[in-house]
Amino acid sequence: MSSSITLTQIHTLQWQFQLTWRLAAEAQLFSLTDAACLWQPAPGSWTVHFSEDGNWRPDWSMPEPEPTPATTIGWLTWHLIWWWSGLIAAICGEEPSAHTAVFWPGSADAAILQLKSLSEQWTDILSQLQEADLERPLAYPWAEPRPLRIALAWANLELMKNIAEIGCIHRMFEATRSAE
Repeated sequence: MSSSITLTQIHTLQWQFQLTWRLAAEAQLFSLTDAACLWQPAPGSWTVHFSEDGNWRPDWSMPEPEPTPATTIGWLTWHLIWWWSGLIAAICGEEPSAHTAVFWPGSADAAILQLKSLSEQWTDILSQLQEADLERPLAYPWAEPRPLRIALAWANLELMKNIAEIGCIHRMFEATRSAE
């Protein structure tokens, strides 16, 4: 006798996130170093800078230049922290922080801890949702509201993309070190 498993949209989103986090994020993030985070893969790379006010601020311009600059792992981890914390805030009915109010935590270890915390918060959010919640309108990160399910799927995809970028840059960093 075979059993059938009915996966809801929420189960699919949970599975997608868990797979991304386990296979990509844990493999890429947990081996980062400060040197890898601040290494610039190309001249003019967007990175994070220690500012006079004691915060690590990212390079940023709107609209983005064409072509978009290469980025450092530090910038990408800041970017993950910014959009993910903003989306979590929006889902919880809070005002997301502007990119100028979100700082890189200052080290690979601190960035990893912050991303782990966001991962735990994301897991909690996904576990508390009901199917009816997926149709609730949410404007973040867009100006026009869309169903929450679109934002959740976008977040899983954006996480996967950012982690892949981190992995590529990290491999390039390691290759340059082994070539020395």
